[in-house]
Amino acid sequence: MDIQTLKQRYDIIGNDPRLLLALNKAIQVAPTDLSILITGESGVGKDVFSRIIHENSLRKHVRQGRGLISVNCGAIPEGTIESELFGHVKGAFTGADRSRKGYFEEADGGTIFLDEIGELPLAMQVKLLRVLENGEIIPVGSSTAQKINVRVVAATNIDIVEAVRNGRFREDLYYRLNQISIFLPPLRERKDDVPLLFRKFSSDVAEKYHMPPIVLTEDAKRMMMDYPWYGNVRELKNITEQIAVVETERTITPAILQNYLSYIPTERMPAVVDKSAPAGNAITDRELLLKALSMGQMISEMRQEINDLRQMVGRLAQGTQVQVEQAQVSAPSYLPATQMSGMQGQMANQEEEFLTPEIIEDESVALEDRERNAIIRALEQRHGSRKLAAADLHISERSLYRKLKEYNIK
Repeated sequence: MDIQTLKQRYDIIGNDPRLLLALNKAIQVAPTDLSILITGESGVGKDVFSRIIHENSLRKHVRQGRGLISVNCGAIPEGTIESELFGHVKGAFTGADRSRKGYFEEADGGTIFLDEIGELPLAMQVKLLRVLENGEIIPVGSSTAQKINVRVVAATNIDIVEAVRNGRFREDLYYRLNQISIFLPPLRERKDDVPLLFRKFSSDVAEKYHMPPIVLTEDAKRMMMDYPWYGNVRELKNITEQIAVVETERTITPAILQNYLSYIPTERMPAVVDKSAPAGNAITDRELLLKALSMGQMISEMRQEINDLRQMVGRLAQGTQVQVEQAQVSAPSYLPATQMSGMQGQMANQEEEFLTPEIIEDESVALEDRERNAIIRALEQRHGSRKLAAADLHISERSLYRKLKEYNIK
């Protein structure tokens, strides 16, 4: 199958060379049984590539309708994930009144797509490695191994190499999964594809709801191409559908477009300093830190990082000479090292002005309120869908579950 036919069949829009390279690699390796690791940010279409690989393999004819099993590893509670993947026998635990097949046994003979593989607990990574190496599973409560024939396609939106380096992901499992790697570039690096995707999504809405399609002015088109699209294709599709349904004007200008684009980066991403602006107008590093902490990157390490920073600030406020490099406080993963260095210097210079333990404590409380409100807003906008809300907040569903419990959000 040639690339153009493949794009038409799976509704893939874009001519970026790296996207075409990924498609070509997917179609080449599909007939093999090699394990594949798909990497890329949330919303770039990794699930589509899992379908491409399966439906162009020899396994597509196996048990029609059950040949491809998709599993979101980040959405399964840690206490039940082994049973979900490998099944259990009757009496294995309280409530196990009958035996149950796991996802791997359901996919026997076909393909299993393990999305968000980076969220898999270390204990489960060991057991997954055994499955990949020996082709065997052991259901919970059983002592007998079962042979299975499953092709594994995994995907992650985290820096998996960094996770290996930090001990959060097993190196041997990484190499076993990464027999073939496919990288999907983010939409902000495919600027020329943005107008093509917008036109496709707006045409789909127009056809579905029997309304004239919307079109962008040249200025609005440039505005769309310059927008960072942190939610990638998923975010572009959602915004296009909103504009097409809500706006009565069919020609979209920058003034109209701004209403749909402006609020998202300030809520979810750190502020960007305009280096061309005068120094007096630049956003302070402290403000950048607060904005970064209030965005949707609510990973579990955040609380410890805040506590470490608070302790260092307290020592600075008391006049203790603390060298930044001795404090051993690392920047949050979503802040550039150069930006963190600037923050540390400015914090030391302005300690008497605002860096006191009381203020830091107040800010911590305020940030928790903002974090809670951000979660509630995301759930309201997504009509209670935790999966979509987690995607909007750029966190895994498992992290969202933890936050819902922490803040007692029903």
